[in-house]
Amino acid sequence: MLGPYCTSRGHRHTRSAGAFVNYGVSKRGFVLEIEGREVAITNPDKVFFPQTGHTKMDLVNYYLAIADGAIRGVDSRPMALKRFVNGADSEPFFQKRAPDSRPEWIETVELSYPSGRTAAEIVVRDAAQLIWVVNLGCIDLNPHPVRADDLEHPDELRVDLDPVRGVAWPDVRQVALVTRDVLTDFGLTGWPKTSGSRGFHVFCRIERRWTFPEVRRAAVALAREVERRAPHLATSKWWKEERHGVFVDYNQNARDHTTASAYSVRPTPGARVSAPLMWEEVPSCEPDMFTMDTLPSRYARVGDPGEGIDAAVGSLEPLLELAARQVEAGAQDPPSRGGAVPPPAPGRDVGPTGRRRTTAPLIEIARAATQKEAMLGLERWRDRHPDVWPRLEPNDILVDSMRGRSQTWTRIRVNLRHVPEAERPPQEALEVDYDPWLAG
Repeated sequence: MLGPYCTSRGHRHTRSAGAFVNYGVSKRGFVLEIEGREVAITNPDKVFFPQTGHTKMDLVNYYLAIADGAIRGVDSRPMALKRFVNGADSEPFFQKRAPDSRPEWIETVELSYPSGRTAAEIVVRDAAQLIWVVNLGCIDLNPHPVRADDLEHPDELRVDLDPVRGVAWPDVRQVALVTRDVLTDFGLTGWPKTSGSRGFHVFCRIERRWTFPEVRRAAVALAREVERRAPHLATSKWWKEERHGVFVDYNQNARDHTTASAYSVRPTPGARVSAPLMWEEVPSCEPDMFTMDTLPSRYARVGDPGEGIDAAVGSLEPLLELAARQVEAGAQDPPSRGGAVPPPAPGRDVGPTGRRRTTAPLIEIARAATQKEAMLGLERWRDRHPDVWPRLEPNDILVDSMRGRSQTWTRIRVNLRHVPEAERPPQEALEVDYDPWLAG
């Protein structure tokens, strides 16, 4: 399946999002001349989205069609490569270090991580660099909130609205609107976009004056204020088992975190897109409205709603002053600690909560290389405990995507808070016992 900007017949010229593109055919695929640079597209007919039939070339054509908007979201930022070499249904691997074999026009910058390790990460500034990254199997784009010329001071405050299991989409939209109001009241301009998955993003450009801890402190203050204004809809609770409604996630502002940028295609069955919106669209938007098929025509029709984001630079001072007042009123910086440690599964040294303490009655069900394997383990546990399962609420099933050395893995825990203590099953051997630290 070849997209509208490419055919398999000889050469084709097109102008897409300001980039002049010349297509030629090679033995392995296509060679694109983008703004004077040659970019090879290998295996262009490889199906990347089995349910829709979209191929790697369709993905390339999509990014060419909205290149200006996509570049605006990643411009000059170090980027962790999240590579789906076998398509959206495969497990990705994370590549922080730029590949050794790369064109001389692919830029990098040396990034330091809290672990003490460093990595030369890719920096994208133009359409040729963007498409070179996409050809590596990067379905979505995951930049850091800093620019390459100043890695210590973020220029972006990121609000990730993450609904817990069972929360309806209208609640997510409502929390997004409350977030906008809080940002406005504290002197910041929020730029909304769907996450392309279950949640919602609101990003703000900020002056490059504050460190990562200070930006995160401001994000925590924002989250608490959103929770104060919408206590039944939003939460700022650190521990997953204590949350309800929509978590206003401030953790995306940590030094080593990345988030899907504007116009990123997400590895979902329908090829959803993280779509920038106008605020007046938010009350009626639906995630399925914005896909790899629909975004190019929308972009051509209405342009990029996020086009003005770089000009709307604000100060964190009001939010940091709010954070100080919250601490004076008794708020504590997350994470909080206290309570008893649940026992680990047989054969495990660490319990279902890792190294921390909690008062929640958690048991661990599975640690698996893939979410599918973990969910099958949960089904087996459910079948063994038919009297317990009906007592559980959707948010009692905690499904965590965990980061290993180079790949994600899945952990499933169950919160037994709604099960009478005398009827709670004990911690048993894990249904799936995968060790990501021994798995290459």
